[in-house]
Amino acid sequence: MHYITDVQYISDFKLHLQFEDGGWRLADLQSHLEGEVFEPLQDTVCFGTACLNPDIDTVVWDNGADMSPDFLYEISTPLDEPELLKVAEEQVQYETGN
Repeated sequence: MHYITDVQYISDFKLHLQFEDGGWRLADLQSHLEGEVFEPLQDTVCFGTACLNPDIDTVVWDNGADMSPDFLYEISTPLDEPELLKVAEEQVQYETGN
């Protein structure tokens, strides 16, 4: 069973997700936003509210939607080295405010 330790909204319907093994993966959820609770996420403003809920170890949105970490792992792809460096750089900039 997987769990998520960090979430970063990238753009459109894409998230960078860090899993329990420390690895980062890219999840493009555009084709997975169907059904009553997920339809509001088709608006990128709503989708951009994605964040980590540490109580359930997965992504949640302001409208109350969440997704299984196992599903997110299954549909996501590992980030390659240049993408990982960019994630690390963005995280440092965010944490330092620069």
